[in-house]
Amino acid sequence: MRPHPDRTGATRFGKRGAVAIAIASLVGLAAFCWPLFAHVSSHSNQAHAGDAPWVMAVIIPLLLIALLGEVTTGGIDAKGVALLGVLGAIGAALRIPSGGTAGFEPTFFLLFPAGYVLGRHFGFLLGALTLFASALVTGGVGPWLPFQMMAAAWVAYGAGLLPRRQGRLELVILASYAAVACLVYGLLVNMWFWPYGAGTTTSFSFQPGAALGHNLARFLAFDLTTSLGFDIPRAVLNAVLVLTVGRPVISALRRASHKAAFGAAVDVPLPAVAGAPVVRTTPTTTGQVR
Repeated sequence: MRPHPDRTGATRFGKRGAVAIAIASLVGLAAFCWPLFAHVSSHSNQAHAGDAPWVMAVIIPLLLIALLGEVTTGGIDAKGVALLGVLGAIGAALRIPSGGTAGFEPTFFLLFPAGYVLGRHFGFLLGALTLFASALVTGGVGPWLPFQMMAAAWVAYGAGLLPRRQGRLELVILASYAAVACLVYGLLVNMWFWPYGAGTTTSFSFQPGAALGHNLARFLAFDLTTSLGFDIPRAVLNAVLVLTVGRPVISALRRASHKAAFGAAVDVPLPAVAGAPVVRTTPTTTGQVR
């Protein structure tokens, strides 16, 4: 049996980048969940209007630390940054034709093969960047944006954790994950406004001070009742895109990664001195040169 294709990622994150991503994820998780543990009133026009700017003010610097920290230590080079920017721009452009109408959002399609081929940390950064850029392009900037960025970052990160297979099975696994991840994305994004936007008198309204399990059951009822009309089309569309055009996209990403030679050794010739050898510098796993 042929070995599965080499998956040398565009990024080789060290501790600094991994810690920054972990802290950003914890901040995002706290931002999503804190209303469940607090006595908040239901005001749909004020959903996270106060804390969203602070969430963004924390997440953006952490993402920059994760990226720039790895640039300075060699964990990601200029080619990796360029690839991140190009894929983020493509993902943002994919949002223009649909605008998210009825959940038909091809924006997410590129996140799955990119995270799968280029690695989970690259996928995390790409997910956040894509939603940020697409919001600027479509005018979708609002208190929901940091929550959308974190949800997209998490689903792209998850693609990098998938088992490695070959051929048709590889596409089936990635398409199945894409469908589930799109449903999870919808669930997460619903959480950002549900405590404020579901009213106070329905069977799925948030009840301040109620037990956590009670409110979670109400939230699931809210999601199933109001969101599946958007989440299912998103899941089906992205799964179909993976199955139909996923193969050439995965192959293109692998070729780009191989040709760019991320993490390859660099030959640095010394000045022309009699008998001077060519010095080979090899990046270590932390991106430092030895």
